[in-house]
Amino acid sequence: MLNRITTSAWLGAAILAATFAPLASAQTFPSKPVKIITPFSAGSGPDAALRVIAEKLSKKWGQPVLIDNRPGGNGFIAMGAFKQTMPGGHDLVALDSNHMTTHPHTFRKLPYDPQRDLEPIRPILRTDFFVVVGKDSPFRTLDDIIKEAKSKPGTVSYGSWFVGSPGHLGALKLQSLKGIQMMHVPYKDMGQLYTAVATQEVQWALGSVASAGGMEKGGRVRFIALAGAQRSPLYPNVPTTNESPGTKGYEINAWVGLFAPRGTPKAVRDKISADVAEAMASPDLVERYRTLGYENMNLGPDQFANLIRQETQTWKKTIEDANLKLDD
Repeated sequence: MLNRITTSAWLGAAILAATFAPLASAQTFPSKPVKIITPFSAGSGPDAALRVIAEKLSKKWGQPVLIDNRPGGNGFIAMGAFKQTMPGGHDLVALDSNHMTTHPHTFRKLPYDPQRDLEPIRPILRTDFFVVVGKDSPFRTLDDIIKEAKSKPGTVSYGSWFVGSPGHLGALKLQSLKGIQMMHVPYKDMGQLYTAVATQEVQWALGSVASAGGMEKGGRVRFIALAGAQRSPLYPNVPTTNESPGTKGYEINAWVGLFAPRGTPKAVRDKISADVAEAMASPDLVERYRTLGYENMNLGPDQFANLIRQETQTWKKTIEDANLKLDD
């Protein structure tokens, strides 16, 4: 009888410990400095946003929050470092939508599994893309580009900042949607790309406020459409693709989000997500986002995971139709 009571008590204690251990870890988190590994170069738009968020988290948590920039290699360098870390929340990684939703289709041998290796925490920004043309371009609407591409297959040119970039995939999606063929011209970086658009070396490209807004303000390029659900408050006179029956549903955006290693307790992920949300609500960050055309998506871990699954499936058809593989 005594043995049965002792065993029952031990089992009860074990169950309680298993139940409350994650909550306890969340209450004491972080117990040491937190590191955010990122494939983005220092000084880039995502890096700047991360550093502001990291500074606010550091003040709230009473621990340093460090940014570890590991650019290059399609994000594989950063992911290689991240895969050596342990779950728990003290090591995080910031990745963009390409790393999570298109790489599984554009690479035959992806050195990480977005679903198995990562726990979504929260997106920290999203940006919609404009259709960008040179200031002297004859194109006034996206429909003009589509009509030209239909009448002269394979001759209308568009540029992107690299093969497999959102700018490239976004144009492939338009081709698939409208049954047209255009000529892709990849450039080494965004500076070269939008200079080429301005001089009409290429006829159009997709671009964000952060990447092409400076040249638009300087009068070198024009935004003729926004591939988004609603007009930008920065460019209220630029129509969205949803306003034209011929391009309704054509939306192109990119996001950046935070992830933890698989196995990080949900309570810890929820705490990080809530604290990041609080940091992003600060007036200075809200204003910074407004000027860069960034959007706060305001999604928690579960909602973010659902978004990733949906977008991964959405991009599958576009990439398969184009037979695009970046490691062939």
